[in-house]
Amino acid sequence: MAMGLEDGEYGAFMEKFKMLPSQSQHQQQLPLHGLTFAIKDIFDIGGRVTGFGNPDWARTHAPAGATSPVVLAALAAGAISIGKTVMDEMAYSINGENAHYGTPTNPCAPDRVPGGSSSGSAVAVAAKLVDFALGTDTGGSVRVPAAYCGIFGLRPSHGLVSTENVIPMSQMFDTVGWFARDLSMLSCVSNVLLPLAADNTIKQPTHVTIPKDCFEILGSLSDQTYQILNASVAKRFGNDAVDNRNLGEFVSANVPTVGKFISDFSRSEAPSVPALSVISYVMRCLQRSEFKANHGEWVKTVKPNLGPGIRERVHEAIASEDGPMEDFHVLKTEFKSALSALIKDDGILAIPTVPGSPPKLRMEAVALENFRARAFSLLSIAGLSGFCQLSIPLGVRHGVPVSVSLVACHGADRFLLSVAQELYGTLKQETKKAWSWSSSDSSL
Repeated sequence: MAMGLEDGEYGAFMEKFKMLPSQSQHQQQLPLHGLTFAIKDIFDIGGRVTGFGNPDWARTHAPAGATSPVVLAALAAGAISIGKTVMDEMAYSINGENAHYGTPTNPCAPDRVPGGSSSGSAVAVAAKLVDFALGTDTGGSVRVPAAYCGIFGLRPSHGLVSTENVIPMSQMFDTVGWFARDLSMLSCVSNVLLPLAADNTIKQPTHVTIPKDCFEILGSLSDQTYQILNASVAKRFGNDAVDNRNLGEFVSANVPTVGKFISDFSRSEAPSVPALSVISYVMRCLQRSEFKANHGEWVKTVKPNLGPGIRERVHEAIASEDGPMEDFHVLKTEFKSALSALIKDDGILAIPTVPGSPPKLRMEAVALENFRARAFSLLSIAGLSGFCQLSIPLGVRHGVPVSVSLVACHGADRFLLSVAQELYGTLKQETKKAWSWSSSDSSL
């Protein structure tokens, strides 16, 4: 069972145990020496059962025969693991609620969900229980809890970090990511876990696309993230670096296969960008198909007890027909190519991480589904393209955390982190300036 607030653990952990780095005479020189970390209960630890967020899964699976290479890399760099964290069942939610093990308490906004599916890992970092934590991100499971808990969360480029000995959700989109409270810690962890040569030269972006239509998905521009980003980029990189073209129009014009589906998404009453709704739809169909291939037989055989929301989603995935898979794959290729042409190797896309404040605990189902739909139209940008994305906390306003995201091309993960380091100080200054009129209700 997850530990409760009375234990000072915010319900973050499934199981507490220590894994120490191997002893060596040069231990103090290791890059993560003495740092503590938590592990989402989707990563294999040799000799322990990987629970995948569900008691029936744990009951029907043997202990893992090997440990995830990412966990081993963190240990080899000197870090100390203190346990496994709660996650949403079968990684099939971005809420962070678990009917069996409890919902980890969001330290930033206790009356709101922590975000999932890497809920416990994000909470452990936000509550200062560990220095960093490992999660996975298929449809948003690092980026969303990072945004909801007011911390940094990196989804690396797809395929860059090993997913070996990690239970698959949908291999086409599965990534291993991590959380930290500050950018220097995130960069330190990234230097160890990203299999890319370290690059100490700070490269500035030639252009930063800040599409207004993506911010209109928020439904309200009252948190001023659009204005904050525009002012920060102009101040740090120059006015000429700012590009405010609408992403929906760009996608419609440069991803031909979008036209086959867009009429189904053009009549939404909620704030939406139809072309991005198509991107989200295609990604979710592909994800559902792989989830069914991975876990359909187990669900049908074991008939696991799944919590509300998860139960319906899993059974819908298992029962669903695949749809026009060839069109989906063509669109995926077109979209990655178009987005590469827009961002290029020396550009950045800046978008909201999520479409507003974290939902309140036990939010009414219809309202929650509307929020999810808008969230996935933003999350699927990096998801379907396989690009890297960093969620950046701006602070707490009116009692809820506010974040933005930077996205860079596939393989440009170090460039993304470099730009974030260059921009973050200015972002904080501009946030303080924009929110100063209500400073008594904000913390930066």
